[in-house]
Amino acid sequence: MRIRQIALAASDLETTDATFRRLLGCDASYADPEIIYFGLDNRLYTLGDCFLEVVSPVQPNTAAGRFLDRCGGDGGYMVIVQVENLAQEQVRLADTSIRTVFTDDRENAKAIHLHPKDVPGAIPSLDEMTPPESWLWAGDGWEQRAGRHVGGILAVEIRSLDPKVTGLCWAEAYGIELMPAGDGWRLEIGGTEIRFAYDAAAASPALMAIDFEAVDLPAICGAADAIGLEREGHMVTVCGVDFNFLST
Repeated sequence: MRIRQIALAASDLETTDATFRRLLGCDASYADPEIIYFGLDNRLYTLGDCFLEVVSPVQPNTAAGRFLDRCGGDGGYMVIVQVENLAQEQVRLADTSIRTVFTDDRENAKAIHLHPKDVPGAIPSLDEMTPPESWLWAGDGWEQRAGRHVGGILAVEIRSLDPKVTGLCWAEAYGIELMPAGDGWRLEIGGTEIRFAYDAAAASPALMAIDFEAVDLPAICGAADAIGLEREGHMVTVCGVDFNFLST
């Protein structure tokens, strides 16, 4: 079990796509034609064997559109954790009060999305792939589209007025023990982690930061400055989210 993909929501998909391709060093992004089921268009970026996705509404009354309206702008939208046995996870979740809002069951890919009111801060998804190293949502040949500047996703951070309560919801969703971490809390998920931090300005829990493995920090910082993104050291703010680029 580990974080395999993070999704953001943006109102201007084309501009955001150009920004991410340059920042991450991706020559191309992938657009999934099947995401129109949700009334969305998207772009997906390969980062090592992990993925960053941006979704944008193209039809009225979509969940992502309502999210953008509530937030008043772009922001963190979904956390996708790959699991070994989704059926087993579904049996476990049946003993909780957490609701499932979407199910996808294909021959080589399965997923469930959990209700963000039950697990606040982003939409949690549990996904199973066969074989485990594959990733259907990224399309054919995703390995050849890997970004040159970034190697993978290390962590996400959800900020709220009560990080322990928020963290306990996510711990129940993924069946993992919540652990203290400095002034906040964390879930360790197969070498990746979800952090929960206090934010006095948080009207509601929100995914506000992502940690990435940096392959080429000078290229990342140079691209951020050339685009005109807000940057403080190796942290770049884009799409309403802090991107922390870390050398590992």
